[in-house]
Amino acid sequence: MVDRPNPPVGPLDGLLVVDFSRVLAGPFATMLLADLGARVIKIERPGVGDDSRAFGPFLDGPDGRHSLYFARVNRGKQSLTVDLKSKADRPLLLAMIDRADVVVENFRPGVMDRLGLDYTTLAARNPGLVYASISGFGQSGPLRLKPAYDAVVQAMSGVMSITGEAEGTPAKPGVPISDIAGGLYTFGAITAALLGRARSGVGSYIDIAMYDSTLSLLESAGLSYLATGVQPPRIGNAHFSIAPFDTFACADRSIVICAANDVLFRRLCRVLDRPELITDVRYASNEGRFDHREALKADMESTLQQRAAEDWLAELDRAGVPCSLILDVAEALGGAQAQARQMVVHSGGLPVLGNPIKMSAYPDPPERPPAPALDADRVALVAEFLPPAGQPPTA
Repeated sequence: MVDRPNPPVGPLDGLLVVDFSRVLAGPFATMLLADLGARVIKIERPGVGDDSRAFGPFLDGPDGRHSLYFARVNRGKQSLTVDLKSKADRPLLLAMIDRADVVVENFRPGVMDRLGLDYTTLAARNPGLVYASISGFGQSGPLRLKPAYDAVVQAMSGVMSITGEAEGTPAKPGVPISDIAGGLYTFGAITAALLGRARSGVGSYIDIAMYDSTLSLLESAGLSYLATGVQPPRIGNAHFSIAPFDTFACADRSIVICAANDVLFRRLCRVLDRPELITDVRYASNEGRFDHREALKADMESTLQQRAAEDWLAELDRAGVPCSLILDVAEALGGAQAQARQMVVHSGGLPVLGNPIKMSAYPDPPERPPAPALDADRVALVAEFLPPAGQPPTA
């Protein structure tokens, strides 16, 4: 029997993924596939592996010092190092791809073509193959060859222009949303293509651009521009079309309040003991509240600043008004809700973020298989896919 990781039992059990991707967008997508039961073979550069093996934060684990960055998005995968320009490992690589359901890569457009590992070439060998390419700007268009990292795409997508305080400079959100968006869309596209293949027997080529993915997240700001032709301004923590929907200062710290309709606004005013706000003509509708959001915020804060945040939150919660403290990362990850939802799990003895996909038919284990050591699975993979002459391949 071939020694291999034991991924969590899930709906993708039995699926074989050959993963050429590195750093975040691609590995994030294949991590989700692995978490749901797929077998993922990660192809890495000889000697150094995925760049993210050298990215912090670092933590000492049972068998040495590890990058939590790498451990998180590569848990439960197998590792094989391959010089893609060399012919030495090409038979092993092709033997795996011939049996694969999915190939994922995030090289610059044209690289896999030059290597002879493009979709057209591989689909001729394996017609059912689902092949996903992730790039900064996609496989077409004038920017297709432009190199990109998350911050570059955030800057070019308009996201940074609308993030930050009104009088401040453009800001990058605190998480790599372009990478994550690209990974999430890739995961969804792969599962959709697999469903299509189950019906037609034919695979598919998937072209995901981080740029497209981030543009799709513009939502309210993008829709506002398309409707009016006016560039959306930076408005801090406020909403682009709803008020009150912002952060508000209390006596000790700020809270978020989201009263997104007339019913919630009336409840909010009753909690604040400010009935005159309900009858104020400026605040009679969401449109009016949005147009006068600065005045409304000042009216609300004049009352909120008289008491501590926790006092207000207790009353707002009882009234059913959506609200929250602004938690730091430690408070968020250490909170009872995160624990109840198993959003912090362990992989190879290391704490990592959990999987938000919960399914009634499958477990959501608190212990996940570890990320692989570099080239850790070479011997097993050779034995499985290139057995000695006269010996059948391992199923």
